Amino acid sequence: MNRDSQVTLESGVKRYHRYVDKSYELYLYTMYLMYKTCGISVKEHSQRQSKHIVTAEDHQFTPKLWENEIIQSLHNNLKLQKVWKQFGFTGIVDIDYLTNKYKSFSKYEEYQAYLKNDETTVQDHRAIILLLFKSCIKDENFVDMVESHNPHWSMDESLIVGSFKRTLKSLPEADEDFFESYLPEDEPVNEFGEELIKMVAQKEEELLEIIQPALQNWDITRVAIIDLILLKMAVCELMFFPTIPTKVTLNEFVEISKSYSTEKSKDFINGILDRLMKQLKKEGKIKKEGRGLVE
Repeated sequence: MNRDSQVTLESGVKRYHRYVDKSYELYLYTMYLMYKTCGISVKEHSQRQSKHIVTAEDHQFTPKLWENEIIQSLHNNLKLQKVWKQFGFTGIVDIDYLTNKYKSFSKYEEYQAYLKNDETTVQDHRAIILLLFKSCIKDENFVDMVESHNPHWSMDESLIVGSFKRTLKSLPEADEDFFESYLPEDEPVNEFGEELIKMVAQKEEELLEIIQPALQNWDITRVAIIDLILLKMAVCELMFFPTIPTKVTLNEFVEISKSYSTEKSKDFINGILDRLMKQLKKEGKIKKEGRGLVE
């Protein structure tokens, strides 16, 4: 019942760890792209001032999108700059695209109002940078550029968006090594993620025997592969991970199905897991540590 018969448990675990590392890299890369896009306002300022006829609007323009304390905290963060360089981001950025994206964004009414505001606060800077970020992730060309370097965007978008927003809220006061807090933690990655993969592989036959009767009128060979994988993982978590509440397992795997499977999968996964939870509780096969974790 595996998607690729050539994938061994060992290689699967290695892929899992590479994927986790790539997610962290994607967070850093997205932040770097925003940093570089803000920097294009300096180029616009220079071009405006070097025009043959400089208008009043040109004189009033300032590269505050770059000069604000949030972006400057990134610019002056030598540790972060070093990490960006180590990942090689400087050599894979399409400056022409970012320039065009900035030009498009510069026409936004919100950006024009931001430029004219003489009493800009840190909250104003955060709001305009967030607006720039949102406009980028809705742009197909931006997504294509990101995915050409790191193909995990579609799977990690919600994670990256949440991480970027939290980072933005923490700046400019954040410590120099703030980005390291987004590094994958050993405990959930190794003691949970890796262990779950190994246990599903080791107990696959047992899990399938439990799942198959709950499918009722569904032929197990016709169940979408990703749905069957999610069911096996969920049942394994219910039975063999005593510190994870049953409701958390149910909700998490329904949410995962929304991102990774078909439109109808969430209802299918929810219905089967609800049925299996009741059955496993009745048979005493769900044993949780801590008061109230089974409910």
